[in-house]
Amino acid sequence: MQATHEVFNQPEPLVDYNLFDTNHGLRDALKFNAPQLATAELSALGASLGSAEMQTHARLANTHTPQLHSHDRFGRRVDQVEFHPSYHVLMDAATRAGLHGTPWGSPHPNPLPKGEGTNSPVLLPLPPGEGRGEGSPHVERAAGFMLFTELEPSILCPISMTYAVTPALRSNAAIHADWAPRLTSRAYDPALKLFSEKTGVTMGMGMTEKQGGSDVRANTTQAVPDGSDAWGPRFRLTGHKWFFSAPMCDAFLVLAQAPAGLSCFFIPRVLPGNSLNAIRIQRLKDKLGNKANASSEVEFDSATAWLVGEEGRGVPQILEMGTMTRLDCALGTSGLMRQALSIALNHCAQREAFGRPLIDQPLMRNVLADLALESEAATALSIRLARAFDHNTDAHEQAMARLLTPVAKFWICKRGSHFAQEAMECLGGNGYVEEGGEGIMARIYREMPLNSIWEGAGNIMALDLLRALRKADAAAALAQELAPAKGAHPALDRLAAALPTRVEEMATEMEARRLAQDVALAVQAALLYQSAPAAVFEAFCDSRLGGDWGQAFGTLGADVDFDALITRAMPR
Repeated sequence: MQATHEVFNQPEPLVDYNLFDTNHGLRDALKFNAPQLATAELSALGASLGSAEMQTHARLANTHTPQLHSHDRFGRRVDQVEFHPSYHVLMDAATRAGLHGTPWGSPHPNPLPKGEGTNSPVLLPLPPGEGRGEGSPHVERAAGFMLFTELEPSILCPISMTYAVTPALRSNAAIHADWAPRLTSRAYDPALKLFSEKTGVTMGMGMTEKQGGSDVRANTTQAVPDGSDAWGPRFRLTGHKWFFSAPMCDAFLVLAQAPAGLSCFFIPRVLPGNSLNAIRIQRLKDKLGNKANASSEVEFDSATAWLVGEEGRGVPQILEMGTMTRLDCALGTSGLMRQALSIALNHCAQREAFGRPLIDQPLMRNVLADLALESEAATALSIRLARAFDHNTDAHEQAMARLLTPVAKFWICKRGSHFAQEAMECLGGNGYVEEGGEGIMARIYREMPLNSIWEGAGNIMALDLLRALRKADAAAALAQELAPAKGAHPALDRLAAALPTRVEEMATEMEARRLAQDVALAVQAALLYQSAPAAVFEAFCDSRLGGDWGQAFGTLGADVDFDALITRAMPR
């Protein structure tokens, strides 16, 4: 019977490799968007995130999901969420990599001394002034965020929200002065205690209510004035939030109805007097994916909060944060695409079928090359968007941030689920099994829909694009962005020539999604022309713009340089 149990033709898992050094699309996007950026720290991060040890932590954090403890054993409310130790290792790694509020702090935040406050195996950040490029903190952070997503995306929810919330606190100078040093610190401190006693803090957001969803103007949570103190106007909040991600964060920005209208409020878990705020966690959500992250429903029982920004101007205040988290949705999906592609390539390079490796089979080569194109185009667009936030005093970059945020969020995230399904199919039944190294593929597939839904689903993004297009300089900014690729490919020229007119004439919502798609494809093509090899650019334009493509992955034309695309994308 022993002969029947011989194991052969099973690929070795993709482990102990450098996620950054082998990602040529990401590295070329960085060279184009931040040519002075030194990448030693990203390379160190890529090596750590590709290790077997960190992959084990990612698996355990998803297997042993968060548990809510609403009361202690004596019946007192505690409203705490318990996590597996691997979750904390991952959170520590992400904060040490500066993926949260660090870009908003000093150019070179000091890392903790080695061995202080962590058991994480992740390499410490380089000392100040070493291995960094000047003027590109958001691009550098975006690349690190994509790399971390390849390992484990769901713990990045509080990391992303801390990144988005940190600059918004400037609208309350007193709170910002007290909290910003800890929000930008590279220390991870999960203890539930007063912020001033912690080395680092995280923040979340709370907008969605049962009756409103994306329509936050329908929110019913009430804010009643309660005097004023060193942090400014103080209020008491009573109401609920239907989707309150990462409830273990140290504080949150939420929307509530104040006397002057819907307003933005800062609500900490622990109050300055060292008592727990009245934030009642009702239950944790049982989600399709995103398992390592706790998402909850909460009620505010006359909870203490402070006004951020102008009373009655809560929606514009919250939208500033939404822009940053939408960037992370595009970055996160791009990272998931890259990991799904890497696993598929690793499998197909080793697995034999019908007498030769899968990667040598013509139809499989078409699928893998097509996925490689999609992955690199998503990376190019995401990093380009991050560049806009590094140069937010430049008029063109301001316009591109406004245009490309909804475009990238819409298109990249829409492509994600289809991409993951096709990559999973490359593995056959092994990809559908929640076990072992290739079990990561099932986790990726369950994660993909989240980024498309979170922070505004497709229709919200299309409507946001229309609002951006109503700015007088939108068409001109788009034309300027596409100009470097003029004459490079006839299909791109035709699309680029038509877009300004379509932008100016877009008067209704009916075709907004199609316009978002076409803007994304045009910008992706122009970026690939400037940053990728000719084989990548030509194949992208021929298929996505020129019509030499079907309606599923793996339908590229026969003239494509499949060898070049597959070799460039290989993770080893």
